[in-house]
Formats: sequence, C-alpha cells, structure tokens
Amino acid sequence: MPKKDILITEEGLENLKRELKELLAVRRPEVISRIKGAKELGDLSENAEYSAAKEEQSFVEGRIQELEEVIKHAKIAHTNNGSNGSINIGTVVTVLVDDEEAVFELVGPTESDPAKNKISIDSPVGKALLGHKAKDKVAVETPDGKIQYKIVSVA
Repeated sequence: MPKKDILITEEGLENLKRELKELLAVRRPEVISRIKGAKELGDLSENAEYSAAKEEQSFVEGRIQELEEVIKHAKIAHTNNGSNGSINIGTVVTVLVDDEEAVFELVGPTESDPAKNKISIDSPVGKALLGHKAKDKVAVETPDGKIQYKIVSVA
C-alpha cells in the first residue's frame, strides 16, 4: 500500500532536511563515540553512561528513520500566501477570539508547533479556517463547545 503524501511548506521541508543532516553528521557520531568510551570502562551491566548513550542512540536512530520517511513522502504545498485572500497552508492568519487577537500560520501536520503559533491544517481550527477569507466568521467545535473565530486578515 503506497504511503500517503505528507503536505508540508517549503520552509518546513528545509528545516527537516537540516535536522536530518545534523543528526547524521553530528549527533550519530557523538553517540557512537560515547558508547565506545563507555564500553572501555568495563562492566556494562552497571554502567550508567553506557545505558544513557544506548538510549540516546535509540532516540537518534528513530528520529533519523522518521525524518527520512517524512522527507521521502513530502509534497510541497503550493501556497498562495493569502494572495487570493483565502486561507491555505502557509498563510498567516489573524483572528479575533473573544475580543482577543491571535496570529498564527497554517502548516502541514509535521510542522505543527503551537508554541511558535504554527497550527496544522489537520487540526480542528486549521480545518475550519481553510478556504475562508478576511471578515468571515468560523465556528470551531472543541471539547469545551463551539468557539467563534472572526478572521481579521490573511497574509
């Protein structure tokens, strides 16, 4: 069964490629070196450094596999960056929620980072906003009930 394309912005794909390069060129060799050094200390059954290095190796290798898979199936989302006024992946949206302004960028699911105001197009808010324009009102169903978003601007 073929893997589904993963929508991502061009910037997001470049960030993933940079992270993969860092893992392959820096982190993986560092971990291998730590494991080698810990082995030289002797008894591995009570060697905390060896255990920690092996755990980190597992994380690094898992992340490398994950990134390779995402990059392999990544499909750059052609954004209009709000040029036609409608919300799409890659657009920056300003909304009013309960008289408070919020600004965020809609991104692919692998780029989502709410702390950096990047929300996924697959999230309830992202799905609800897609295709809408400035001045539209959008209701989003949440566990706490419906929340009304008024779109102020799309860039």
